[in-house]
Amino acid sequence: MWQLYQFPLCPFSRKVRLLLGEKGIGYEPVRESPWLRRDEFLDLNPTGQVPVMVDTDRGVALIDSTVICEFFEETVDKAAMLNGTAVDRAEIRRLVVWFDSNFFRDITAPLLEERMIKRLVHRTAPDARALRDAMKAAVGHLDYIDYLLDHRTWLAGPTMSLADLAAAAQISIADYLGGIDWKSHEQAKRWYVGMKSRPSFRPLLSERMDGIPPPSDYDKLDD
Repeated sequence: MWQLYQFPLCPFSRKVRLLLGEKGIGYEPVRESPWLRRDEFLDLNPTGQVPVMVDTDRGVALIDSTVICEFFEETVDKAAMLNGTAVDRAEIRRLVVWFDSNFFRDITAPLLEERMIKRLVHRTAPDARALRDAMKAAVGHLDYIDYLLDHRTWLAGPTMSLADLAAAAQISIADYLGGIDWKSHEQAKRWYVGMKSRPSFRPLLSERMDGIPPPSDYDKLDD
């Protein structure tokens, strides 16, 4: 069976887990804290980053969320997440990069640094200015999601795709860390509530990072 090295607040691992859930692929989650830099994990992935998927029986190791997602897109026909024409697939990939890079850089990464890494690793207080900047940036990104949903059923087009999974994974971490204000973003909120309600998403909502509780409405399916 596949093993997925990850930790609960890794957005890239969540993207992979959502895709695996949609496709019905079984796996065993393995808790890995990349900041510990374990030698055994560095042997698997010298960058020390999660996610990493391993099938020890076949001697296969897949590194990086994009690589993992595209591997299963190529090998499992069920629930295609890179679908449509070449132009459609290019738009899906563009948005995946947008959320994996821009959203992560502007919002998820600083929230993780201030509210998780500083607490668990450095034992220091968060920088209030950095938190405000991340929450301000989230407003702009939610505006863009509203714009996309004004013109499309899903973020990249008429059907759910890897773009929706990438976006929902990033937003779920920001939401867990209290960085999302849904006011004036009804389109984005309805879309996200729909994503949270999917069977693939529900296991993620029950997970907690030790010592870092989410807001009370984090796992509510109607909020």
